Amino acid sequence: QVQLVESGGGLAQPGGSLRLSCAASGFTFSSYAMSWYRQAPGKERDLVAVITSAGGTTTYVDSVKGRFTISRDNAKNTVYLQMNNLKPEDTAVYYCNVRIRFAYYWGQGTQVTVSS
Repeated sequence: QVQLVESGGGLAQPGGSLRLSCAASGFTFSSYAMSWYRQAPGKERDLVAVITSAGGTTTYVDSVKGRFTISRDNAKNTVYLQMNNLKPEDTAVYYCNVRIRFAYYWGQGTQVTVSS
């Protein structure tokens, strides 16, 4: 079955960096685009970044452009989210996502807290 396992969250100071990882299994990873979403307390889950199956194209929400970088290693079945110059408003639970046909699959999420 499809499994997504996020890691790398934690506490960071404003201006700091974190790198999230999402290990995938149960499907042909290299055939699917992968996404990162985030959900802040009391808010909806929002798309943060998307990367195509071969990694050739990436897309970001405006609020993270120039600060976050999504990447993937198809040999390791892993997608990453490098987050630099973190801001308090980046505080959220971050989720890895894949859409396979008409189904959306999610990991358990990893908490990112940006605070001084």
